[in-house]
Amino acid sequence: MAGKLIIFSAPSGSGKTTLVHHLLDKRPDLRFSISATSRDKRGQEVDGRDYYFLSQDVFIEKIKNNDFVEWEEVYAGTYYGTLRAEIDRLLAAGKSVIFDVDVKGGLNIKSQYGSQALAIFVQAGSLQVLQERLTRRNTESPEKLKMRLEKAEIEMKFAQEFDYILVNDELEVAKATALEVVNNFINKP
Repeated sequence: MAGKLIIFSAPSGSGKTTLVHHLLDKRPDLRFSISATSRDKRGQEVDGRDYYFLSQDVFIEKIKNNDFVEWEEVYAGTYYGTLRAEIDRLLAAGKSVIFDVDVKGGLNIKSQYGSQALAIFVQAGSLQVLQERLTRRNTESPEKLKMRLEKAEIEMKFAQEFDYILVNDELEVAKATALEVVNNFINKP
């Protein structure tokens, strides 16, 4: 049954993106919701595939026009959000939509779509496990790592507001659990 929304939210380093990619591989009826951003493209990123790249002025205009289901100014002048038109486009094509969004964004989407949406919070187990994962990535400066961990501590307090908490202690178990939870939700009338 198409037309459902699957929301994955988690602190950085919890494994939500890995789980989302796994589900996209396993369920051909799912389509990824491409977020919009006001930041510049990085590396080989492509507009309309990785993000919808908008100027800051266009992004702000779309906020004023209520074109976003959720949005946030992550850093001063740098916005991220989910366009309502993106969700409508995918649902109109008869697909279910999967999201990889931050905790606030996930809860905002859930509040607007209610029982049509399943909000899954991916938890790494502890802040220490998150710190180890983020450190192993070796992509963050010590300041950025500290900032991510502080944000993660705040985000973990919202876990109980999600429909399902998926603990990602062991990746293969988490993948199997994610697939089972999503299958049950999508197949439920």
